Amino acid sequence: MTASPSPARSATPARVVKVPLGERSYDIRIGRGVLAEAGSAMAALKPAACAIVSDETVARLHASALAASLEGAGLRTSLVTVPAGEPSKSYALFAEVCDSILAARIERGDLVVAFGGGVVGDLAGFAAAVVRRGVRFVQVPTTLLAQVDSSVGGKTGINSPHGKNLVGAFHQPSLVLADTALLDTLPVREFRAGYAEVVKYGLINDAGFFDWCEANGTRVFAPGDERDQAVAVSCAAKAAIVSRDERETGERALLNLGHTFAHALERACRYDGSRLVHGEAVAIGLALAFRFSQRLGLCPGQDAVRVARHLQAVGLPSRLQDVPGGAGTADSLIDAMGQDKKVERGALTFILARGIGKSFVAKGIEAGAVHDFLTEELKPS
Repeated sequence: MTASPSPARSATPARVVKVPLGERSYDIRIGRGVLAEAGSAMAALKPAACAIVSDETVARLHASALAASLEGAGLRTSLVTVPAGEPSKSYALFAEVCDSILAARIERGDLVVAFGGGVVGDLAGFAAAVVRRGVRFVQVPTTLLAQVDSSVGGKTGINSPHGKNLVGAFHQPSLVLADTALLDTLPVREFRAGYAEVVKYGLINDAGFFDWCEANGTRVFAPGDERDQAVAVSCAAKAAIVSRDERETGERALLNLGHTFAHALERACRYDGSRLVHGEAVAIGLALAFRFSQRLGLCPGQDAVRVARHLQAVGLPSRLQDVPGGAGTADSLIDAMGQDKKVERGALTFILARGIGKSFVAKGIEAGAVHDFLTEELKPS
């Protein structure tokens, strides 16, 4: 099943969101058909060659069109493919990708092109960060989650047995091309998962955007202005935060709303996408963050209910009981949280909320309070 494919819809003028980072500033070009601009857009960066890194599924569907655009602009092009799915963010695949980029004779002035979802973007971006001590790269995200979140901001990395995204680097792209027509062939489950990251921006600091999501969320799932609007607003929100706090020393941590819970759930599922994909874990994490905030007396109960209700309305999970095969125990989840990147001197840090659009960084949260909350949440409803 796919998300409302509509190949007959014509291209739309690109919306451009700028990520202002001084000499490293770059554009995010958003709209139906921007993939056709890939050759001219990348040629403007003056590389001689491009190494496209993609997963096998995306490569089969779209790599020929991207390669034709690049070659039509006079760029030497090679293709590196990895298996689809979270297990590709491993040390072994990372080494293979680095060696393939070197074998393609990609130089510092050339481009690594991350063509796929968040897994490919993280993996290819990390390879670009270290090959020849740093090669420029371009993000061409093909999933909703990647278009609104992981392709923007320069976070790259792979997973460790100790946790998700624990090995990586900050390496900003030189350009992001978000062709929303590529989402037409995205499986509905993957589209829903990406939508969790869209909702997140309203919950962080834009209550009006959450209101918009409640009114328009189902229309985002079909090709049209609402989809492009959701991507553009999300990218602009992230770009604004990244420009103020590129390396997550303060405000950028807000982008991890729901993610401390989410990453623990992914680890509990051993990163098995057949059980739980990242966006589904984020959806549960968002609902948990608001219910935990309510439990601590920070957030009105009606706001926690609204969050869960909207996630459920678009088919996303919102409770630990929704994890196929179970979410583990409170002890195992707390142990996983101990490896979260936001831990400071062993103390847990959460992104909590005083209401919709009123999130904040909460440091030094007592493990006992989290344990009691998770124990309650794990009880059969």
